[in-house]
Amino acid sequence: MSRSKYAETGVDVKKRGIEVFGEIISNIFPGAFCVVTQDPDMPGYGIVTHADSAGSKPVQAYLNWRETGDLSWFKGLAQDVLAMNLDDIICVGAKPINFVDYIALNPLRLPKIELLKVLNEGFRECLDLLESLGVKVYFSGGETADLPDQLRTFDISGVVNGRVDLSEAVTGSEVQPGDVIIGLRSGGRTKYEKRENSGIMCNGLTLARHCLLRKDYQEKYPEIMDPEGKEYYGRFRVEDYVDELGMTVGEALTSPMRFFIPVIKKILEECRDEISGMVHNMGGGLTKGLRVGFNIKYIKDDLIEPDPIFMLIQRESGESWRAMFENYNMGVGFEIIARPEAEDEIISISESFGLQAKRIGRCERSHGKNIVVIKSRWGKFLYE
Repeated sequence: MSRSKYAETGVDVKKRGIEVFGEIISNIFPGAFCVVTQDPDMPGYGIVTHADSAGSKPVQAYLNWRETGDLSWFKGLAQDVLAMNLDDIICVGAKPINFVDYIALNPLRLPKIELLKVLNEGFRECLDLLESLGVKVYFSGGETADLPDQLRTFDISGVVNGRVDLSEAVTGSEVQPGDVIIGLRSGGRTKYEKRENSGIMCNGLTLARHCLLRKDYQEKYPEIMDPEGKEYYGRFRVEDYVDELGMTVGEALTSPMRFFIPVIKKILEECRDEISGMVHNMGGGLTKGLRVGFNIKYIKDDLIEPDPIFMLIQRESGESWRAMFENYNMGVGFEIIARPEAEDEIISISESFGLQAKRIGRCERSHGKNIVVIKSRWGKFLYE
């Protein structure tokens, strides 16, 4: 099998190597989306601690800023980091407690104080929005590091702590043949969002930048890529408005990812007994669910139409459709695996927030391991 275009940029979507940590991880529910650790001080409860970043999105925000002089391009990264973590821990039913950030930057390239002010504003607005939607998260500070010898631009990540009642945890072990898979859209605009979202979330940005943006950017700003890496080969500038996208390329590649947690919280309150698994489609795209449950074949044969950004990336990069479904969420940002009788109510709750949802597939019995089968107009693909 030929190497994917994404892999050529130096990114391993399968994250090979992390399995070495398996033997030292304390995980109560091996088939769950997130690690759940026994709470040593509260019997019957588990701790969920999750760390994640905005991926390489800061590079795009940096490029947009350099081209426009507008620091507000960085604000959305606060939402990216919060959503990456909060939308993950809700997959096991955990309630968030607090969040800390970690910002590492090259102060020779960026105006540190001004950048931190913009990010602080972003965190404040996001936390206020979440609280208005019934999700309270305490901000407990974090760490800022000046690392000019290590970083070409900057990186932003965070850690969220949550707690889950073990009797209510979504462990994945309940997934069974006959369950339906309900997809929630990653793009568009919900009732609680101020603008349209391209849907790209925080994965696949390296390939997207390289295939969409012009080579002269790397010559003008060599810090946006590794000098030994694959060159930029696109035809767009960050300010180019693309009718297909309904926004500029720079806006599409920095669209803050969606907070699914308020919607999922409501769905859990109403339908917990019928929900067997949940998946946040980040690294691994529509194959992310391979880690949830045991001996299940996930058949996805009626997907939400991919948002235009994914069609553009595929066309400009020449990436295979098989790899596209593994690299990107392809329009389905979150999946709920549930008993068929809960399908209508789950979709209704999601749509009450203005978030498109539909049944995208079903579960069947596998033979010894989890499998994902995607059937699309571009072909049928099997992942294991």
